[in-house]
Amino acid sequence: MNSPVPRPPAPPRALVAALALLFALPGLRGQEPLNFLFILSDDLGYRDVGFNHPETFYETPHLDQLAASGMVFTDFYSASPVCSPTRSSILTGKNPARTGTTNFFTGLRAGRFQPAEFANQMALEETTLAEALKEAGYRTAHIGKWHLGGEGAMPTDQGFDLNIGGGENGAPRSYFSPYRNVVHLEPGPEGEHLTMRLAEEAVDYLEEAASLPEPFFLHMSFYDVHTPLQAPEELVEKYKAKAAALGFDTEEGRFDPGRERQVWPDTEDPRVVRIRQDHPVYAAMVESLDTAVGRILEQLDALNLRDNTAVVFTSDHGGLSTSEGLPTSNLPFRAGKGWLYEGGIRIPAVVRWPGVSPAGTFCNVPLATTDFYPTFLEMAGLPARDGQHLDGVSFAALLRNPFAKFDRGPLFFHYPHYSNQGGFPASAVRMGDYKLIQDLEDGSYELYSLESDREEHNNLEQLEEEVLRDLAEKLDEWRREVGAKPLRQGASGEKPPVLW
Repeated sequence: MNSPVPRPPAPPRALVAALALLFALPGLRGQEPLNFLFILSDDLGYRDVGFNHPETFYETPHLDQLAASGMVFTDFYSASPVCSPTRSSILTGKNPARTGTTNFFTGLRAGRFQPAEFANQMALEETTLAEALKEAGYRTAHIGKWHLGGEGAMPTDQGFDLNIGGGENGAPRSYFSPYRNVVHLEPGPEGEHLTMRLAEEAVDYLEEAASLPEPFFLHMSFYDVHTPLQAPEELVEKYKAKAAALGFDTEEGRFDPGRERQVWPDTEDPRVVRIRQDHPVYAAMVESLDTAVGRILEQLDALNLRDNTAVVFTSDHGGLSTSEGLPTSNLPFRAGKGWLYEGGIRIPAVVRWPGVSPAGTFCNVPLATTDFYPTFLEMAGLPARDGQHLDGVSFAALLRNPFAKFDRGPLFFHYPHYSNQGGFPASAVRMGDYKLIQDLEDGSYELYSLESDREEHNNLEQLEEEVLRDLAEKLDEWRREVGAKPLRQGASGEKPPVLW
């Protein structure tokens, strides 16, 4: 009887994984590796940019040029109506309800009930998008706002090789040097503008990256256009003159009495939402952001990086329109930051994938910020991480063809908090053209058909009972699956309703 031929020992699992990643990377398959420049604005509304709103009061020529060279997504959503949860969703590929990061970190305001418990940092156990790309040989850098945790949970703890200007703070105390609470950024000369300083840091990073063989992932996170409302004086004067030339009374344009439900429960003040874009300081901040983005894109071109760099521009939620100066108007979309109406969660989004996404195209498939993670992996030729981006779906197919057959499935939202902007605790689901919102205080529903009622004024709760029932069941099932946290007992001892 012949002896069996001995088998060679199996290679270590780590070596197998490394080889798989090597062969997945496009540059090692004979193609140039794809860089990623992800530009994230803060508080920028859907209609604050010219490519979504040609009649906007603001001026965004560089962003409009980016949109003309890439693909605009008309129905893109932030995972949350406030910042930290959305930022976490981008880097984890998970809905904030699943990770327990449902409010901005350090944020807490009580109402009739106590808000749900939430984590105050993005968990270190998550394999972030930066870590996934770094494992595949990418150099990674974060510049600007972080707001996903403090010491021990900083960008360099979450997969980024470099951190410039990112800390646990959610906004600068000043947009002019010295910036005070902007950490990991040396103050510049007195009066230096933070927005342009961060852009120049990105320019320097790109210059270094262009000389190195590894592809890069630059997470460029501006503080603009978050409060405090500050901008270079010459730009502010420009927009004061523009408002005057248009005959705008900027105070008159601030309020629309009675349009929304009451913002603050302890006041009779009905003034709740800006109805016109005309705020000179805010307009100057938008232009500053646009100029900074233009400076970075100009550097990409100068370094011959344009053809192998995917560029994404988006915002972390809708524009601020119901408090804190009400600097912008999201109309016809309802409400703004801090609310689950369209004004709070529909965001501007552009993707430019050179040589792949057709320039100057629009895609109206509803997508969410959780979808960036798996999309980037597919664009880079890397394997999916199904156990990580549990709530994200790659939309790379749409980047190749915006009319491709694509079933994203429903989009879910869960914000069990009382926002600083007056928003009430709620969950929501969008499926097709329908959107269902459930008030977590009393369990009541609002159902809208966004195709015919993007303003969300006509509640179809009693007219579309079958649709409501279907969406409500999907929402309940999803909340149970992800372990969504409910409101807690109020200070008076009143308990919130059990909804799922």
